[in-house]
Amino acid sequence: MSLVAGRGPLSSDPAGWFSPPLPADVVFIEPPPRRIQAIKDGRRVIDTERALLVHRRGRPLSYAFPAGEVGDLPAEAEPEAPGFVHVPWDAVDSWLEEGRELVHYPPNPYHRVDCRPTRRRLRVSVASAVLVDTDDTVILFETSLEPRLYVDPACVHTDLLRRSDTSSYCNYKGFATYWSAVVDGHVVEDVAWSYPDPPPESLPIKGFFSFDPARADVDAELPASGLT
Repeated sequence: MSLVAGRGPLSSDPAGWFSPPLPADVVFIEPPPRRIQAIKDGRRVIDTERALLVHRRGRPLSYAFPAGEVGDLPAEAEPEAPGFVHVPWDAVDSWLEEGRELVHYPPNPYHRVDCRPTRRRLRVSVASAVLVDTDDTVILFETSLEPRLYVDPACVHTDLLRRSDTSSYCNYKGFATYWSAVVDGHVVEDVAWSYPDPPPESLPIKGFFSFDPARADVDAELPASGLT
C-alpha cells in the first residue's frame, strides 16, 4: 500500500512526479522497528526484529527475512538485499506484527488515515429513493486514495438497506460490512459499506456509512484531491 499502490509515488499511476525521474525498476528497502512473527501449526516459525520492508513497483508491500531465520519454509531470495528472502504469505497460518494479527499484507509506515468532521454535503439516491441528504458528515483522507465522505446511520434511511454477505479488510480501517439497497422490490447490491470495529486511527467513522458512486447516484462535496 501507499508507496506502490493507489496513486502513490512508486505506483503505476502516481499523483505526482520525481525530478529527475526515478528508474522504472527502482526498489525501496527499509528496516521496520517492529517484531514480526509467523505462526504455523500452532508454533512460531519466524520470530525476528531483523525483517525488511520491500517497496517494489507492481508488487504488494512485502517482508524480507534473514535467510537463516525462516527454517524450512518456502523462500525466494531478495536480489536487492543479499542474504534476505521472501516467504509466501500463505506459507504460514498467520502473521503478527508486534502482536497484531495481519491480513493480506504488512501495514505501511507511510500510510495514514485522517478522519475530520465536516459540513460537506452528501446526497445519495437509488432509483426514486433518497438514502442520504445531509451536510453532517466525516471526511476521510487516506494516503494515495481519493477522499471519501462517511455519515452517521441516524442520517441514513437504513430501512432501505439490508446487510449483504460481502466483506473486505483494510489494515487501516478493519473489516468492512456491506449493505444493499432495496427500493420498491429493486435490489442494488453492495451500495454502501461500514466499519463496525475499526482500529483507533479510524474510530471517528465507526459504524458510519459510505456509498459507492458506481452503484448509486452519489453527489458528494469533495475537495480537489490531486489524484484525478
